[in-house]
Amino acid sequence: MMLLPLAYFVLFHYMPMYGVVLAFKNFDPSKGVMGSPWAGLKYFKEFFSNRYSYQLLRNTITFRVWHLTLGFPAPIILALLLNELTSERFKRLVQTTSYLPRFISLVVVAGMVSTFLASDGLVNQIIVRLGGMARPWLMDPKWFRPIWLVQGMWQWAGWTAVIYLASLTNINPELYEAAAIDGANRTQRLRYITVPGIMPTIVIMFLLRVGQFLNVDYQMILLLYTGATYEVADILGTYIYRRGIVNAEFSFATAVGVFQSFVGLVFIIGANWLARRLGETSLW
Repeated sequence: MMLLPLAYFVLFHYMPMYGVVLAFKNFDPSKGVMGSPWAGLKYFKEFFSNRYSYQLLRNTITFRVWHLTLGFPAPIILALLLNELTSERFKRLVQTTSYLPRFISLVVVAGMVSTFLASDGLVNQIIVRLGGMARPWLMDPKWFRPIWLVQGMWQWAGWTAVIYLASLTNINPELYEAAAIDGANRTQRLRYITVPGIMPTIVIMFLLRVGQFLNVDYQMILLLYTGATYEVADILGTYIYRRGIVNAEFSFATAVGVFQSFVGLVFIIGANWLARRLGETSLW
């Protein structure tokens, strides 16, 4: 059972690590990775000397903060709401419906978002019928981040909630019975039994998200952003794609990727240390 997961991590996570050396070389495809001449910290200096890099960092941090403060609690709230349902049939229906979007391709989801939010799309048609005015949602910089966040919550909240629902099954039912006998209402049982019962899972999931602090899911942004929204939508992930894949500047893109990973390592070590100081739950 462990063979396929181990093969996946070896092939796609550990073996490609030798490519990190590209960040310190003037990569020449004809000479290969090891045959290319060394460049030292040239590409790191080039990135940080570029004034545009600070805008990229600002946008990336903003997207991650939005996700941690608004997107991260969404599956937790959904799992708690599902846990309070008394009808098992309705609970299964809602749970199945909520995690089905996870299986829809990002390209298809991006097409759906673009269609619904087009100038003559469903959203604008409803607004016009209610007496409002249509607006170019995806061309408006102030609406790009909320659209990205809502789309992400719709597609991922139900899937991630499964983890918290599994954690809820480990809570001893006798605790709820004892609390009910003592006169605790549903809100009190939720506050003093349910939430503390899944808190270790919440902490672990939060630490994993913090470890990807600068690694924002850029695929949907890449599919939705336009020149009008570059100012707020362009992040490190999309920048690496353009410089590394489109412009074939492999060494420069690798250097930016190494910086991303280093910041994530620092954040996850710091967050794990803080979690150990404040409680008993941590990654190590």
